[in-house]
Amino acid sequence: MDDNILFEQVKSTSPIFAGKILKLRVDTVKLPNGREATREVIEHAPAVAIVPITDDGQVVFVRQYRYPVGEVLLEVPAGKLDDGELPHECASRELEEETGFTARSMEEVGAFYTTPGFSNELMHLFIARGLSRHAPRPDEDEFISTELIPIERALDMAKSGQIRDAKTLAGLLMLGCMRDHVPGSAQNQR
Repeated sequence: MDDNILFEQVKSTSPIFAGKILKLRVDTVKLPNGREATREVIEHAPAVAIVPITDDGQVVFVRQYRYPVGEVLLEVPAGKLDDGELPHECASRELEEETGFTARSMEEVGAFYTTPGFSNELMHLFIARGLSRHAPRPDEDEFISTELIPIERALDMAKSGQIRDAKTLAGLLMLGCMRDHVPGSAQNQR
């Protein structure tokens, strides 16, 4: 099938809101069948998520309260790129700010759209290895605790629904696919 027949043509754009981390607009589009529809779009800067792995096979997580869902979630460290910042630079900065860890190796293993039904946020996914611990430096409005969990337990927590954050699930899925190359994983210990 030719994907071009699926495209929607923008007829008009109305900015609604511009905040600190996102912008909201409503677009009127022409559908492939000729009809018009509206699309609510959140514009968000690109972001990173990092799956940090210690030399003994533990994943470094952050636990923090997420106001929109009203829950404390277990997540991999993450954050948005600053203007002009490259993804690997952002990944190194966010890892250190949120967890206090620095990484000898920061490998980008993919990128994904977080919520393409209404947002353009593209998240770059990294695996960090060769970790050294220092003091964390979270943003003044971030209240975070760090937790180290063995890889196999983290994967089980993802499967059982104990981890519900999408970027963390994506990171653990990728880690699960790479287990033959990860210290401390059951696959690697055969």
